[in-house]
Amino acid sequence: MKRNLIFIFVTSVLLSTSCGQDSKSPLARKVSDYALVTIPTPDLSGITDNGKEVLNLYRFASEEIDAIYWKQYFGDKDALLGSIQDPRQKEFALINYGPWDRADGTSFVEGYKDRLPGAGFYPADMTKEEFDSWDNPDKNSPYTLIRRSADGSLGTVWFHDEYRENLEKIASYLKAAADITIKPSVKEYLLRKAEALQKDEYYESGKAWLEMEDSKMDLVIGPNETADDQLLGLKRSYEAFVLLKNLDRTDQLMTYAGRMEEFQRMLPVEDIYKEFTPGSRSDIFSCDAIYYAGKANAGTKVIALNLPYDADIQRDMGTRTILLENVIRQKFNYVISPTGNTILQSEPKSHLSQDAFFWNIVFREVAHGLGVKETINGKGTVEEALGSSALTFEEIKGNAVGMFLVCQLQSHIAMDRLFTTEDALTTFFTSLVRSERFGEGSALGRANTVIYNFLKEKEAFERHPDGRYTIDYGKMESALGELSGIVLKTQATGDAEFAAAFEERYSKRGPEFFADLMNLNLEGIPQDIRFKFKK
Repeated sequence: MKRNLIFIFVTSVLLSTSCGQDSKSPLARKVSDYALVTIPTPDLSGITDNGKEVLNLYRFASEEIDAIYWKQYFGDKDALLGSIQDPRQKEFALINYGPWDRADGTSFVEGYKDRLPGAGFYPADMTKEEFDSWDNPDKNSPYTLIRRSADGSLGTVWFHDEYRENLEKIASYLKAAADITIKPSVKEYLLRKAEALQKDEYYESGKAWLEMEDSKMDLVIGPNETADDQLLGLKRSYEAFVLLKNLDRTDQLMTYAGRMEEFQRMLPVEDIYKEFTPGSRSDIFSCDAIYYAGKANAGTKVIALNLPYDADIQRDMGTRTILLENVIRQKFNYVISPTGNTILQSEPKSHLSQDAFFWNIVFREVAHGLGVKETINGKGTVEEALGSSALTFEEIKGNAVGMFLVCQLQSHIAMDRLFTTEDALTTFFTSLVRSERFGEGSALGRANTVIYNFLKEKEAFERHPDGRYTIDYGKMESALGELSGIVLKTQATGDAEFAAAFEERYSKRGPEFFADLMNLNLEGIPQDIRFKFKK
């Protein structure tokens, strides 16, 4: 199947090249908040012609995922874009995959109301109370849509039925790739994944993916994260990543993969709240990203993954952490470093470190595989027990526990030759302030605001009259350990009432946020990055 040669991330940075009429658009500023960046072309010299054709098939499958995600999150992409005349407004709709700003859920296209918490997963008029009282065994599945019939009753529709046409095309691409790959483990994974997508049963494909250790190429594809479901935190969004493994860096990272049980024991919480043994096959890969699609490409760009989300697979086999190294470098260069140079006083500014940024992300993703997946008191999974607060708490856990581990490990491993604890905490804090800009409309934005406010309460930093920060490293490390314990205990007990109250208390952005936002905007520092792809 020859359609075109291998694709790469395009070059060219377009931060200030708006034409006259575009620069007058009210959305020009918001578009510039997402820097269009150059991602260096991955080295394909070790990839055979067969392998390049497999990558092409991965791309074609991912394009179908993109089409599904538009339907899932918003609806008719062509109708929306066709109704927009302002080119910057259209560009912003493409960034957000719809007419809603992901920072706060507000509509920026006339004729559309603000985003509903349930996105396109539920009827617009359905309440949480109606859902809770509805007796339907499939309603809690991550892979069903809830729809209202003409008579007003609720019903479920499986993803594989709603998106059958796209999924059949994806399956055909995966099977074609399986036919030409020379790697038996890749063939097994692709066939299992093709079947899973058409049945919404992902256990076997998740196992096959973790067993696929010998391929230099990877395709992460399917409904994964629940971030878009801000009503109940149940439904998963389709996304895809086409990846190329960095072999040398992966070998370095894998020295930590066998220590998951040790990391679990290190968690700053009583043993009863960490009675979960991570699977023995957990691993850590470094990859360069070649293509993003669907949820992965919407708004803020993911720089690391920790999959599968299935609690049974995590228990039986473990997880895979993937660091998207070429994207991480660009985020540091375009966003983190200039943010730090704007908000920090001279002493902490000297501790900004790209190495620290990378390893902070490594252990943030490792942390997602720790703690518990099932509550300890029969309330079901953490997702089911905590509901709409589940994802916010998971994001807090990743950041707080990840940094707790980095600080603990500084004195035990060779990591201290790469950067100091002060480097790690300074770079983390800079990323935290920057990430608050994601807004209260996203779990990630709320999680970072919670952490900021908790650290402020513990006097872990000081914001001076000139708008620049200094950091009390001892207090910050202690506070992150305390916050880690709170989150881990809440997840283990499934205490939804406490979770909601804690989130409500700490997730409000204060005057410091708006002052920081003004300073970052005046300096023209983007909120995040975006890509343009070339076939």
